[in-house]
Amino acid sequence: MRHPKLLLLVWAVILTISIGCTSAPGRPALESEVLPPDRVLSFDRLYQQNCAGCHGSGGAGGAAISLSSEVYLAIAGDDTIRRVTAEGVPGTVMPAFAQSSGGMLTDEQINAIVAGIRTRWGKAHFSDIALPSYAAPTPGDSQRGVDVYRTYCSSCHGDGGRGGARAGSIVDGSYLTLVSDQYLRTIVIVGRPEMGAPDWRDDVPGKPMSQQEISDVVAWLAAQRPKILNQAYSDKGPVTGGVR
Repeated sequence: MRHPKLLLLVWAVILTISIGCTSAPGRPALESEVLPPDRVLSFDRLYQQNCAGCHGSGGAGGAAISLSSEVYLAIAGDDTIRRVTAEGVPGTVMPAFAQSSGGMLTDEQINAIVAGIRTRWGKAHFSDIALPSYAAPTPGDSQRGVDVYRTYCSSCHGDGGRGGARAGSIVDGSYLTLVSDQYLRTIVIVGRPEMGAPDWRDDVPGKPMSQQEISDVVAWLAAQRPKILNQAYSDKGPVTGGVR
């Protein structure tokens, strides 16, 4: 112990080197280490990686409907959103995301997405008007749907649904083969506000569509689907209940 100052200096150097090794360039800090994909539970990351490509940044809509739509979140319950996120809608462009259905996400990640959608965007309440049900309570009639279409839809989509001055065709075979009857019902109720399409309350100002009118116009639209695929996409077929 004849050189205490020298010993202190040696210990200081050793301590500095050991600290420097844990923060050396290229070595990630503990808090920044990359999580395995199946442990990511951040809603923002999960939504951006799995949902935004179709449903838009911030849930604003894109190729598919807006998941931040107040009307959509008012009619679609958490169980519905969870089921379709997990299982997808067979025969449409909505894939299954749960590992149990062939996707990449765990049940915990599916729950994180559902909870994030509801917490971030599902805050509206509709106490002043009766909401249509998500699923059709009674079958639609395609013949009655012809008149419903003329009343509520033709001003934008044109005669027979083939497109008009304000909106494109909604009877295009390629489009109808990619969507389920439930998707059509959801669109009729929710609209596509980001594209200028109103919801069920405002197709005709001051005259909301009734439950039966919604079912009837969906039945008419489904009847325009290429005949060979009608059975697969009917309300009695395997894609019943597709949320989007």
